[in-house]
Amino acid sequence: MPMRKAILSAGFVLALLLPLLAAQQTQPPPQSLQQPPKRVEDEDIPVRRVSVDLVNVVFTVLNRRQKFVTDLRQEDFQVFEDSVPQKITNFSHETDLPLRVGLLLDTSNSIRDRLKFEQEAAIDFLHNVIRRRQDLAFLMTFDNEPQIAQDFTDDLSQLTDVIQKQRAGGVTALYDAIYDAARQRLANPPLPRGENPAVRRVLVLISDGLDTLPSSRTRTEAIQMAQRADVSIYTISTSTDWMSVTGSTPKKYHLTDGDKVLQMLADETGGRAFFPYRIDDLGKSFEDIGVELRSQYSLAYVPTNRAADGRFRAIKIQAAQSGLLVRARKGYFAPRPPVAKPGAEQ
Repeated sequence: MPMRKAILSAGFVLALLLPLLAAQQTQPPPQSLQQPPKRVEDEDIPVRRVSVDLVNVVFTVLNRRQKFVTDLRQEDFQVFEDSVPQKITNFSHETDLPLRVGLLLDTSNSIRDRLKFEQEAAIDFLHNVIRRRQDLAFLMTFDNEPQIAQDFTDDLSQLTDVIQKQRAGGVTALYDAIYDAARQRLANPPLPRGENPAVRRVLVLISDGLDTLPSSRTRTEAIQMAQRADVSIYTISTSTDWMSVTGSTPKKYHLTDGDKVLQMLADETGGRAFFPYRIDDLGKSFEDIGVELRSQYSLAYVPTNRAADGRFRAIKIQAAQSGLLVRARKGYFAPRPPVAKPGAEQ
């Protein structure tokens, strides 16, 4: 009898323990045991992680008569980086996008005699291009240093009043102004509400093109920042040197050093340079800019060259159809490799 009681007691205890043992067997092993053992040789291999971003390019297409062509498709284009074909991953017609415009007004002593021309040109541009409740513009002036005179607004009367109040004085920090306008305002502008937050970023630079301070930023740094912010620079020269005024249309027959800078800024960022003599010469040009900004394409690609070496990469967009001119920025600067902090793991 005692033996039977002992057997029953042992069976009862075993019945209680079996569920607990089963539960332990179904639980996953500790996290450290799930991972395969790390090979010693893996610790000796330096790993460099480089993020690869899409390269975005906004461009315009014109025919032989200098008319905008707006009905082309992705297969009508090829894109090359440093002469190497690239695969287009994104393509769109950027027609009628809201504009985010920065007006850069040179208020240094070098343009004192042409300040009234600058003010009239800036006001004329705004009234020809900016649409209320859709586009926004800000005013930055620059002499010894750049400063925001009016932040983003669609109120043309307010912008006009601020422009007319400007006075000339000081030297010219041209490249600082371009750098700051692109980085501080146009890189992250106010975006429209709704499903499509895309905007078109533009700098309109009215100056003689001379950096007389000189700026703390170089010309290359200014262009690079504009390219990174997807900003096109449209330049209006205030210089009347080497201007032929015979006939109905004044023409520049020689570019000054400042004019060449303005031409380069426009060419490198996909904009245009203008060399007017009178304010009346700009009317049709501003209309053309307004149409151009709403008649553009956008494409993107992941570059086959993934080296983060900080070097310039030339971009060329080629249309399949002959007789078409593609106007776009000339290229971009690759990112530089990250600088390792002292004592940080590589």
